[in-house]
Amino acid sequence: MMFRGNGMALSLLAVGTAAAAGYLLRSRRSRVETARSKADLGARIVSQTDVPDGATIVDASSERLSQIPGARRAITRALRNDARKEWEHVTLDREGAWSIVDSVRDSLPYYDGDDSEYNGVYVLCNDRIVVLDAIGWARLEQPRH
Repeated sequence: MMFRGNGMALSLLAVGTAAAAGYLLRSRRSRVETARSKADLGARIVSQTDVPDGATIVDASSERLSQIPGARRAITRALRNDARKEWEHVTLDREGAWSIVDSVRDSLPYYDGDDSEYNGVYVLCNDRIVVLDAIGWARLEQPRH
């Protein structure tokens, strides 16, 4: 009878350990998921007459522009698809994506337009002007039950 009790105790210990490990892995994963953020870079072509007087136009070969993940891809999509009425988007879903929005707005001459103007960075590429803008958001933590 002693062996059966020890076997039962070992089984319960193994099940309890597995349950605790599963709980820890799940709670770590949910914390990582809640810390992830998304950034959406949008680009569209505008005419020369739509460039506001106070906006600075950046050349597409700018080193600072090349350091922003997804920026060139969004600009290339806008040019390839002749995006004049719609924005072409590149969405980045990863940890720290929110900082991409800050980079667009802080490291480049970001123009904050009024109601009739586009917000964003005005970029000259292949004799056309593209407006690049970014928005970001973070996943909210799920309520604990």
